Amino acid sequence: MKVTFPHMGNLWIVLKTLFTHLGLDVVVPPPCTKRTMELGVRYAPESACLPLKVNLGNFLEARELGADTIVMAGGVGPCRIGYYAAVQHEILKDLGYEFDMVVFEPPDVHFSEVWDKIKYLNRRPWQEGVRGVILAWQKACAIDALEQQLHRLRPLEEKPGQADLIFRKALEKIDEANDRRSIKRVYKEAESELNNIHRRSINPLRIAIVGEIYTVLEPLVNLDMEKRLGRLGVEVVRGLFISRWINDNLFKGIMPLPNHHPEKTAPPYLNHFVGGHGWDSVGDAVAFSRSGCDGVIQLAPLTCMPEIVAHSVMPSVQQDTGVPIMTIYLDEQTGEAGLQTRLEAFVDMIGRQKNNSLNKGIINI
Repeated sequence: MKVTFPHMGNLWIVLKTLFTHLGLDVVVPPPCTKRTMELGVRYAPESACLPLKVNLGNFLEARELGADTIVMAGGVGPCRIGYYAAVQHEILKDLGYEFDMVVFEPPDVHFSEVWDKIKYLNRRPWQEGVRGVILAWQKACAIDALEQQLHRLRPLEEKPGQADLIFRKALEKIDEANDRRSIKRVYKEAESELNNIHRRSINPLRIAIVGEIYTVLEPLVNLDMEKRLGRLGVEVVRGLFISRWINDNLFKGIMPLPNHHPEKTAPPYLNHFVGGHGWDSVGDAVAFSRSGCDGVIQLAPLTCMPEIVAHSVMPSVQQDTGVPIMTIYLDEQTGEAGLQTRLEAFVDMIGRQKNNSLNKGIINI
């Protein structure tokens, strides 16, 4: 059994650690590139949302490396991720590729179903599997903590790119780490290097990114939006990280992470779960707007129903908070030049508003 999985930002480090400790032969797909997207677009239905297409490209590239088993997350509610596995399996079968597909659904009803799939994949004593889960969680937390520091430093560094270089090197070392002590050492070293970067004396704008998790976390899909904003002098703030996703969906919120309660922040704009991360998008937009962010950008795959629902109430959030909100839908046709122009215009508008202390009235985007 040679196991692979779809890419989503830096999630591959966490999954590789987990599956390796389960005794599996892990095939990490190549990083997402234009070729990945082209492969997925070529064989997926035109109306399919972008994450399905890119994931399909991941699987085709992993097949070239010998993978024969796919492990991926499922979904519940009115979101198409629940159909991904079935659709992708049929496409791969039509192309002549026989994959064993293991889908982990959110454990909302029977956690035993998740445990049965873990037992199916496990090739080692259960103690080693538990150790793998703990180590994977520790890596996720370390990566997310460093990434938050990266967001704060990008607009401040005198020589652009230094923080990203330190972060990439830290990711390589975290991937190789085999125990908590090693992870902690890598984190401390990277943190020290980041703190020693020469900084400019500026007060950067703070823009929150909310939206569908895949378009928020995968740089290929959002065209490295966080780097683009950093170069424009913006500190990116977001609540969606790998550790939060794991905690919310697999650990049911039991880990001591910062509180995240869309059921408290989203009403009265959106009073119930609408599938995907739609409820979270509204709740995060409200929370960030109230906590001092200068603007909010909502990211979503084109035709994503949960995010369309969230988008429909964003004007009310903007009106009540006075914080500008821009929604960007992404698909394989999204161009870098057009995206860059929209970001520059949004940042310029927010900067002028802040400099002129225009805190009254509504800004239409």
